[in-house]
Amino acid sequence: MKARVIAFYLPQFHPVPENDKYWGKGFTEWTNVAKAKPLFRGHYQPRIPADLGFYDLRLPEVREEQAQLAREAGVEGFCYWHYWFGNGRQVLERPFDEVVASGKPDFPFCLAWANHDWTTGSWEKGIKDQIIFKQEFPGEADHIAHFNKLLPAFKDHRYITVDGKPIFFIWDPYRFKDIERFMQLWNRLAAENNLQGIYFVAIGNSTTTIKRRSDGTVEPGRIQPDLKSSAKVYNDFLALGFNAVCSIGKSRAEMIYMGKYKRALRFMLQERLPFLLPSFKYDYPKVMKYSFAPEDSWENVFPAIMPQWDRSPRSGNKEGIYINATPEHFKHHIEDALKVIANKQPEHKILILRSWNEWGEGNYVEPDLKYGHGFLNALKSCINE
Repeated sequence: MKARVIAFYLPQFHPVPENDKYWGKGFTEWTNVAKAKPLFRGHYQPRIPADLGFYDLRLPEVREEQAQLAREAGVEGFCYWHYWFGNGRQVLERPFDEVVASGKPDFPFCLAWANHDWTTGSWEKGIKDQIIFKQEFPGEADHIAHFNKLLPAFKDHRYITVDGKPIFFIWDPYRFKDIERFMQLWNRLAAENNLQGIYFVAIGNSTTTIKRRSDGTVEPGRIQPDLKSSAKVYNDFLALGFNAVCSIGKSRAEMIYMGKYKRALRFMLQERLPFLLPSFKYDYPKVMKYSFAPEDSWENVFPAIMPQWDRSPRSGNKEGIYINATPEHFKHHIEDALKVIANKQPEHKILILRSWNEWGEGNYVEPDLKYGHGFLNALKSCINE
């Protein structure tokens, strides 16, 4: 086995009342994707989907087609972003709930808890950021209700497991004060329901400027990032009780490529004076060669691969845009990743594809009008052939 590829999957492509209220009836991320404009000569925008069109995830036919494309490319399963804000509040749950209830598509899946505030800035630029749903952690009763909501999925034969346990990703371990007790509780509930436990994976940048205190709070300000080793970052996650770490190497790669101080200054100026500064660019092949930290070869670290990146449909020119992100260069990136995980046990040869369909971030492998099946074929050639 070369790799177990698990692809992050955004379920935002269908209307929901929350989006209707803030952005108008029928809003989905396709709204931003379709109206995006080039910010410089040669900038690839707008990005238009090919085979699947501007799809609606309420349609089971679309979900079947996505699964077939993923299966052919060597993807083991989708990892659906899951939004639970506490006190039973959810959003964007319909596509996944229907997949579980219907038994279709017969394609593996798992969940990643996007445990952050739901804000107006999530989907559109140029407006004052307002909180729609505050991410809360009310306590044990809510954690039990959360577990029971997901129990049918955990018991589904399609749910992806590692070491016999359903795998569950958590987006922001730093700001979840009681995360240790939460994981202990869920593992107890899992045992009571004839599961071997939950395989918890912390999602985090391999190089960070955030420090979590022992009491579960986060230190104000930033700490100096360590570009030579990610050992402390990963060990801090594992010490909380996580089984593994999903390492995101984008920030590390950009810091090494641009210089950490220059990158930080550029972001600050871009945030405060975006109308004065042109969009800044990252050359994909030159940046991505720094994506993997030495410790990504650890048995319990699952590195992420990134096909392309361009958040301008959401954020305008406030973030760096990746140029030269072609299927050919993506293939080289995958080959580098395969070398990183080569010596792991087959069960742990996991690569996280970031992402399957984040069109508003220019971070997807689904077919588009420019590259067709290029990114899928790059994945297939490395994983299946």
